[in-house]
Amino acid sequence: MSRYIPLTQRDKEEMLREIGVSSIDDLFSSIPENLRFDGELQIEAIPEEAELIEYFKKLDSLNRYRDKKIFLGAGAYNHYVPYAVDYLSMRSEFLTPYTPYQPEVSQGTLAATFEYQTYISALTGLEVANASMYEGATATAEAALMALRIKKGKIAIAKSLHPQYREVIDTYLQKQGIEIVDIGYAADGRVNPVEVESKIDDDTSAFIVGYPNFFGVVEDLKTIYEKIKEKRVLLITSTWEILSLALLIPPGEAGAEIAVGEAQSFGLPLAYGGPYLGFFATTRKHVWKMPGRLVGMTKDVDGKTGFVLTLSAREQHIRRQRATSNICSNEAWCAIRVAIYLSLLGRKGLRKLAILNHKRAVKAASLLEKAGFKLKFSSPFFNEFVVDVGRDSRKFRDSLIEKGFVAGYPLADDYPELKTGLLLTFTEMNSMEDIERLVKEMEELR
Repeated sequence: MSRYIPLTQRDKEEMLREIGVSSIDDLFSSIPENLRFDGELQIEAIPEEAELIEYFKKLDSLNRYRDKKIFLGAGAYNHYVPYAVDYLSMRSEFLTPYTPYQPEVSQGTLAATFEYQTYISALTGLEVANASMYEGATATAEAALMALRIKKGKIAIAKSLHPQYREVIDTYLQKQGIEIVDIGYAADGRVNPVEVESKIDDDTSAFIVGYPNFFGVVEDLKTIYEKIKEKRVLLITSTWEILSLALLIPPGEAGAEIAVGEAQSFGLPLAYGGPYLGFFATTRKHVWKMPGRLVGMTKDVDGKTGFVLTLSAREQHIRRQRATSNICSNEAWCAIRVAIYLSLLGRKGLRKLAILNHKRAVKAASLLEKAGFKLKFSSPFFNEFVVDVGRDSRKFRDSLIEKGFVAGYPLADDYPELKTGLLLTFTEMNSMEDIERLVKEMEELR
């Protein structure tokens, strides 16, 4: 480490004393001791290139999910990525640039990012969208922080929000003394209107709702908005299956003032947890409170259209204590892939794909009900829903994996009260033949 951070022991002690801790280990006190590595890393000698390739081929052969049919979503979706997205995004003009601080030499990257923002604005029904949010979970947490900058108070969160998104919000807010209020769900899977009335008050900053929620259920945003608008509570939607917005009422048209989520479904493949891309949109009146990077369109001295970074309030651009966010990674390449994907499909193609996803899910639900299964919730869904498998959903899921199906997300760990619930997802990658085979195997496992 000293080669990169040449600090003396005295320097370290002075820095630790200044921030009020006695040792470097104290900086990691929030991490449970049983999760911390204790000892020296045993790093083997680096093999030759040919040996290394063979080694990874052997590892790849151990992938137990290689030839299995995927019916798992829950925030990461198996959609088809056109080859044109790979080809165009791998061009050096897009692949190599980093932060476009010098607009005069970065017009291509800036223009492409501006196009991405335009697409997100259209999908969310909001006036302004940014770029360079890590992924859906941190984008949702950043939305909570933005809401607190607009109005101090409690943060209300639907219990049906993605559980991992909720954990990230907890991490962001745990040291800030911000109260988090849980809003439960009703028998139909939507947020409980009684709890919205009783738990959300004038001291609440914002209400964060999944759209669709973690059960795949489509929330009635207009009704929620009508219940909270008189209390000056911001409505924030978080969407991890962004394809749904090609069919659903845009959040902005239903009263949401901030819409965030995950854009992985648009041209980003599933690859061991990444890469992902958080999207973030809001109204023009709140743009000054917005985190991340924003590309704007302007005119140069000759009157020609040009693009620049604007309203940049990250710690890379201004004094750290005045920054709206410490997110400083450049996700522009992922955003460009999304823009390419959407430009290829167009408005009609995207809607057609969304309808196909919905129809596959509806057909699967019908076949499962005919086979004797019950859906946990009666509300409308997009391309995923919760089915009651009648026993521990984790064991049921494991049995399906052995039969060749990566089928569903068990709710038992996140929602103990729904321990027999399995969240199934259906996309254009699931043929009707595959769906029928899945239902048959599930029926035999009952």
